[in-house]
Amino acid sequence: MRKNLEKVILVGVETEENYTYFNSSMRELENLTQTAQGEVVFTLTQKRPRVDRQTLIGKGKVEELIQLVDAYEADLVIFNHELSPRQNQLLAEALDIKVIDRVQLILDIFAMRARSREGKLQVELAQLNYLLPRLIGQGKQLSRLGGGIGTRGPGETKLESDRRHIHNKITAIKRELKEVSAHRERSRKKRHSSELFQIGLIGYTNAGKSTILNLLTTAGTYSEDQLFATLDPLTKKWQLPQGMIVTITDTVGFIQQLPTQLIEAFQSTLEESKEMDLLLHVVDASAPDRLQHEQTVVELLNDLDLEQIPVLTVYNKSDQVNENDFIPTLFPNVLISAKNLNGKERLTKAVREKMMELLVPYEAEIPSNKGQLLSEAKRHTLLLTEEYEEQKNVYFVKGFAKEESKWVRKE
Repeated sequence: MRKNLEKVILVGVETEENYTYFNSSMRELENLTQTAQGEVVFTLTQKRPRVDRQTLIGKGKVEELIQLVDAYEADLVIFNHELSPRQNQLLAEALDIKVIDRVQLILDIFAMRARSREGKLQVELAQLNYLLPRLIGQGKQLSRLGGGIGTRGPGETKLESDRRHIHNKITAIKRELKEVSAHRERSRKKRHSSELFQIGLIGYTNAGKSTILNLLTTAGTYSEDQLFATLDPLTKKWQLPQGMIVTITDTVGFIQQLPTQLIEAFQSTLEESKEMDLLLHVVDASAPDRLQHEQTVVELLNDLDLEQIPVLTVYNKSDQVNENDFIPTLFPNVLISAKNLNGKERLTKAVREKMMELLVPYEAEIPSNKGQLLSEAKRHTLLLTEEYEEQKNVYFVKGFAKEESKWVRKE
């Protein structure tokens, strides 16, 4: 962590298109800046019917921004809108300091957070695709102004390289990602064919997905109160009280205006969710912009063709709200705090009930000398009753299993 935080001025334009979520988006931009180790010294906003084609904000506001940069000795200006290559160039020339937009900021945080080889490759691919049309003037600007927020990942030397080099780099990364993706696909198929019930954790960034994963599985994942703390999908086994073993996969958090470059780059990671039997949509019940967060996730699920997968909404952080006044907006749901054991019990009960809706009921007789078969039923199915019939010398079991399971009789 750098000792001297970069001084940052944030800029946002409230238009007819974005006025409903403008304030929440600006608050989020401030949080993102802090996550990227920047210090917000001023926030400049302007109301306009639409953004200015040349500089996003009007000429008068550009003049005001020049004075603010000088007064606050700012190192960086971050715009809350995606800047076209031309807009970026004009603003950087006018302000004479580094200018980035929300997309570049999010990409930068992803570069900080990526741990696995695949995660790093995916972020680098997204950054290179974003920077390719923005190469004009960037190399000169960055070599003069040094590194910092918005330049992590590929780095200045790559930005100064010619287009052909970057095209080659993109091709090489795609090739390597294809190999990693093939390995992931093999692992996924192996899990899918093993009759395991698969649960996916999805939700807005910082809603508490990793905390819930740790609560249920003691996975030991990184679960600090930070945006995009988890980038690399992690699959762990969770044993339900009845003995059934299921898998839970934590995924990258969603956010408003998640860059399309990132969605494309993380396609193989997001593909994980398509194989799930149940999605747990984790929502921060205490978030001031909760409804906006919910809408963002639901829209992204539709964009990723995941709307067919059953969803249980988990309203997390109940310790930070008044449970009697809380009004849920997504159904079915459960309200919990991942910070206490009562939350674990509530969530386990809700998941179990949802699983009983999704699985197929079965009955079976297991000879008493087939103990291995009985323990298999406990591990691979949701066992409800197990009765020993002395006369027949068998165990009579009832429960729920996946439709393709050997426990379900095929008609």
